[in-house]
Amino acid sequence: MGLKRDLTDFEKGMIVGARRSGLSVAKTVKLFGFSKAAISRVYNEWARTQNTSSKRMLCGRRPLVDERGRLWVAQALTINRQFTVEQLTSEYNCEVQRPISLNTMRRTLACMGYNSRRPRRVPLLSIVNRQRRLQWAKTHQQWTVDDWKKVVWSDESQFQLHHHNGRARVWRKQHEAMDPSFMVKNVEMDEGCVKIWGMLSWHALGSLIPVDENLEAPAYLNILGDQVHPFMTIMYPKGDGYFQQDNTSCHGATSVCEWFEEHSSEMSIMTWPPQSPDISPVEHLWDELEHSMCRRECPPSNLEQLREALISAWSSLTPEHYRNHIESLPRQVAAIIRAKGGPTWY
Repeated sequence: MGLKRDLTDFEKGMIVGARRSGLSVAKTVKLFGFSKAAISRVYNEWARTQNTSSKRMLCGRRPLVDERGRLWVAQALTINRQFTVEQLTSEYNCEVQRPISLNTMRRTLACMGYNSRRPRRVPLLSIVNRQRRLQWAKTHQQWTVDDWKKVVWSDESQFQLHHHNGRARVWRKQHEAMDPSFMVKNVEMDEGCVKIWGMLSWHALGSLIPVDENLEAPAYLNILGDQVHPFMTIMYPKGDGYFQQDNTSCHGATSVCEWFEEHSSEMSIMTWPPQSPDISPVEHLWDELEHSMCRRECPPSNLEQLREALISAWSSLTPEHYRNHIESLPRQVAAIIRAKGGPTWY
């Protein structure tokens, strides 16, 4: 019984070769298992045209969006990456005689490799801050994973009681995620939120402490004395540890600088480039906490419940949540140098 499919060009070549070597149609059927009609058709076609390739791919209705139309779509998306399918279809139909539907435009975009994706949020970096990030990366490009294990990371963050996802979407291809035209600049907000401070190292997760929305130097000194100093003493008793903090105003207060000067034999301060939350492992834990809040069956209804939920979620974090990021820091530093101080994938 014959096969219920089209023959490949290789199979057609075998049929032609068998017939040209002197095999009859019956023997060719027995050898390959194809039907007599198929063998006769293939050999007769080859005898007439000296070709066995199929032209079935040329059959069927032509696509409504031809090559010229796809070029128009690509150019339109280059001009405005935030086009919706409805807007793009409307603009396209104004340029052609045969209008297309929304589904046709969706299929066309998919065939061209475009997907609707949310733009990556990255810090709004000035030229000066890019240079500072680059200089910081060059200073630490020789650091190994063992060197990064000696750093205690700290950061503050704030969480809204009611999270609103107002992120826009852009049309881009898979490799275009880090193109600046597909990014949304993220500016920090400080209203109506629960603010928290936390720290960690590769060896252990530190404390998570609720703080005032405007953290002042006296309150920060209490955190340094009650939380940071004992943690650094236990983790790095030889005094070879580094404490990382960002460039918030209270961190540069005179009293804070004097405190670190008094404890310089017990810890060192890591210089930190401005607007660089993407480097800090703590920043990735804030994302974990936010996802944890979104997954809760009963979301917090007031600020006190939100504080308790954040502390509970923090205590449930495992080392895998932050060790992988710390171990990737040599690659992150190299990525910052390649980006000349700009945003990276991390």
